[in-house]
Amino acid sequence: MNAASRFGDLEVLCHSPGKGTPHPTPLLFVHGAYTGAWCWEEHFLPWFAAKGWTAYAVSLSGHGKSLHHDHLDSLSIDDYVRDLTQVIERLPSAPVLIGHSMGGMVVQKYLERAKAPAAVLMASVPPQGLMGSAFGLMFKKPHLLADLNRLMNAGEAQLESLREALFHQPIDEATLRRYYALSQAESHRAIWDMTLFNLPQPAQMHDVPMLILGASHDQLIPPDQVHMTATTYGLTAEIFDDIGHGMMLEHGWEGVAKRIAEWLESQSL
Repeated sequence: MNAASRFGDLEVLCHSPGKGTPHPTPLLFVHGAYTGAWCWEEHFLPWFAAKGWTAYAVSLSGHGKSLHHDHLDSLSIDDYVRDLTQVIERLPSAPVLIGHSMGGMVVQKYLERAKAPAAVLMASVPPQGLMGSAFGLMFKKPHLLADLNRLMNAGEAQLESLREALFHQPIDEATLRRYYALSQAESHRAIWDMTLFNLPQPAQMHDVPMLILGASHDQLIPPDQVHMTATTYGLTAEIFDDIGHGMMLEHGWEGVAKRIAEWLESQSL
């Protein structure tokens, strides 16, 4: 069973398990910049529900069908953490937090304030921030960096830039255009927070089981940035071959989902 609901001002998607005994711990997925909860609806939410998990995805303020698009640019990473807290407080039990890209940064900042049963970071912004990734794009893919800046300013990015930013494997034109139509501007303030002004402080974070995943052909958060995150937390990153930044949307998404489910089972969750 799947449903969309509103937690205050926030859009929350939910897929409930069908038959059998569900896992006692729910999952809460947190999207990255320029997108919304819809990116998890494509594959991950129904897949995890079919495996017995209650799977939620939130659209952070100013994203998807959540409110506050009118002042998106004033929204900070702390605002997004408050969104996450609001949703968690209304769930029947504390969820595993699964964050992609900017969502991974939001999860890290949340863990400064509260515990969680576990966390999964997928192609996450590292605790050192976006500066390393931005310099990499500046030298290797300046056209892509320019288009992301254009999209951040509510301008029109090139369709091919979306393909290059998210996908390594082939994607059909109709699906790409559908994702393009769902993409949106991002908060300047949140981007600056992730670059310089509000980076995670690992020494202040609650120690929770953590899985750190990346993609071999990620143009935005390349493997070296993912390894840096893992090193910060004393862990080893797992890098998936032959996929790009959009790990939940690529054709290889199911391999990523299976690894997360396998790891959750190993944590007795």
